[in-house]
Amino acid sequence: MTLEIKTTSLKPRRHTFANVARRLGADKPASRYDEAMFDLQATDIFHYRPTWEPQYELFDARRTAIKMADFYALRDPRQYYYGTYTIARSRMMESTEKNFSFVEKRSQMASIDPAWAQKIQDYLIPLRHFEWGANMNNSQITDVGFGTAITQATMYATMDRLGIAQLISRVGLMMDGGSGESLNEAKLAWLNGPMWQPMRHMVEDSLVVPDWFELFVAQNLVFDAMVYPLVYSEFDSVGQAHGAAPLSMLCDFMADWFDETSRWVNAVISTAAKESEENRVLLSGWYKSWAERAVAAVTPIAKHVLEDEGEAAVERARLTLENRAKVLSLTV
Repeated sequence: MTLEIKTTSLKPRRHTFANVARRLGADKPASRYDEAMFDLQATDIFHYRPTWEPQYELFDARRTAIKMADFYALRDPRQYYYGTYTIARSRMMESTEKNFSFVEKRSQMASIDPAWAQKIQDYLIPLRHFEWGANMNNSQITDVGFGTAITQATMYATMDRLGIAQLISRVGLMMDGGSGESLNEAKLAWLNGPMWQPMRHMVEDSLVVPDWFELFVAQNLVFDAMVYPLVYSEFDSVGQAHGAAPLSMLCDFMADWFDETSRWVNAVISTAAKESEENRVLLSGWYKSWAERAVAAVTPIAKHVLEDEGEAAVERARLTLENRAKVLSLTV
């Protein structure tokens, strides 16, 4: 007796969801990011208008002056959806936790020159309040932004900024022996310290910006591009001569995060700028006004930390941001 086994191939009638197939232009296999992002936001059949802004629908493209034929063109090049985002951050935090454990077990923070340790207290720990502002701003964009392509990514940025604020707080607690005194001092510096008031003024003004895309430009392009290179590169490099190498390990997450997130910010702004001349003019105007504020905000801090070299460091950060904006098709 012979047993013959035959196989039959089944050809799928379609490879992905219809809405994804329409957007990609053909019925072809889509990435999980595409299927988890496209058209997730409702566009009609809303139950009510917001009572606080009855001129808008719950999700309304008119909440920004930027016009897009399709807001889902503002894709995230990292292709983060919940699964990939949490996996990526878990890996980054595993490395960060090892760094904290290494520094803490060996009491390496005690090797930092006391004068420089005071400067770290002065310039780093109050930034937890800057990160809180960034958390609030990205949360606002998530709330009123249009299209899951942007609001999904800004929600992840919201949580990232909360995590960074917590890391800064942990650095402070490590420095003060867990007493929390460093956090109290940082709060007073943020509220009353002369060198922090331009920064605080800028952050608080950003909290009430009505146009969510302007807020995206202000926070995720301009503010971060002036603060992160100064704090986690310029200040960090000078700190090496004062025994601050352990701080570099503790802040490695922030440096890596900024490089990764910049790819997403660049993609969003470049896509919007290339959509139309009107968009490019709007984005350029927002960039110019907030860049001026950001330079003025970081200058007193840089002067305090780097003294005579402070203005030169700020100028380097400004030129880097300016060149970046040019690449993104903005007029600077």
